Amino acid sequence: MTFGGKVALITGASRGIGRAIATEFASKGADVVLIGRDRTALEETANACSDAQANANTHVIVADVTEEAAVEAAVTQAVERFGHVDFAIANAGQSIDALLVRMKLSVLDQMLSANLKSAFFLCAAVAKPMLRQRSGSIVLLSSVVALTGNPGQAAYVASKAGIIGLAKTLAKELGSRNIRVNAVAPGLIETAMTEHIPDAAREHLLKQTALGRPGKPEDVSGVVSFLCSDAAGYMTGQTLVIDGGVWM
Repeated sequence: MTFGGKVALITGASRGIGRAIATEFASKGADVVLIGRDRTALEETANACSDAQANANTHVIVADVTEEAAVEAAVTQAVERFGHVDFAIANAGQSIDALLVRMKLSVLDQMLSANLKSAFFLCAAVAKPMLRQRSGSIVLLSSVVALTGNPGQAAYVASKAGIIGLAKTLAKELGSRNIRVNAVAPGLIETAMTEHIPDAAREHLLKQTALGRPGKPEDVSGVVSFLCSDAAGYMTGQTLVIDGGVWM
């Protein structure tokens, strides 16, 4: 798979899975637009892209993807810079654990904004140039718990389940213009977001994992690049589970 001449836009590109996705696309020759809130971390991702592919063409945009106007401006800037956007990956997200009976409304609002609304805003913004060019691939980051449920994560799970419904609906809305929309549902992936999981909870999760180990960000990035490639040209509206064998 090579992506020479293609432009990939990734939200949440500062670290973890987002950084792995960015370097994956850069290594395959794509121009990469990196969106996040931490400029220093985004610059580190840009350097990682250069390490993956000499002279990688990267563009850093500092933006809060929970704000619709900021996402629209970022996509407009990307199109002005490169002329088109071929791939859009909605990776930005957060996780806050809370039992339903103790949950504050602010937690629900934050989970919906960070995980679902941010993806909705990105899809709406990139759909416009993709419709004009009559091509494109969008990949949304969900989670395996959107399929299984998980006690103590009602708001997070609901927001990630919404991602799957969004992908299916947009696949049907945009498919006639050769725009594909898919989702991926990672399991336990070693990132900054999961490093504070209590040891007992981590052990419980690993016991449910057929491969007996947590995933790496690169385990996700390879699947995302596959979904954007011609090899997946007849796939849309799908959710690929990357969990080491938890949900079967």
